[in-house]
Amino acid sequence: MSRIVTYYVFLNSPWSFMGGAPLAQVAHAAGATVEVRPIDLPRVFQETGGQPLSQRPKARQDYRLLELARWSRRRGLALVRHPDVFPCDERLAAACVMAHRAEGGDALALATAFGGAIWIANRDIGRRDVVVDVLTEQGLDADALLARAEGEADRWAAEREANTVAALADGCFGVPWYVVDGEAFWGQDRLDFVAEALAGAGE
Repeated sequence: MSRIVTYYVFLNSPWSFMGGAPLAQVAHAAGATVEVRPIDLPRVFQETGGQPLSQRPKARQDYRLLELARWSRRRGLALVRHPDVFPCDERLAAACVMAHRAEGGDALALATAFGGAIWIANRDIGRRDVVVDVLTEQGLDADALLARAEGEADRWAAEREANTVAALADGCFGVPWYVVDGEAFWGQDRLDFVAEALAGAGE
């Protein structure tokens, strides 16, 4: 049986984006499956004492920019540190990720691509035309996937809500948040520990 990484993601997060490709590599190396679960991060913040970026003290905001610069160099990414629209309304994009996962598609790749649209291409994934472009660039049938995402909007909203409740139950207070065999890991800079947990699974 394939080992599982439960991955709670907020598509707007630059940290989720930067960790997307490395997570895929870690999972592939371990023969693991990544369960991609988009969540409502503002609600998680409300329930766990977190603050939206705009409400954080200047020192924290400044240090975040330093870390973005460091990690974008480490990951070899030309990151846009001040996107024109941030945060975007990611509900439609998240619905597409969930619908794609339900169809057996690579939800991790799609979630990462939406992150790249914000943090590399400086685009607003809250716009339907941008969502169409991302889906098309991923080689997907944009019309069919959007029809399912929009036609079953209540289903995906309920699933995102359930993901958020599950994330809180798993101790989540930020993203990316990974869970392996009940052990939680916060941040794309903890993927080495995720790899170790997967290597030790079943021992």
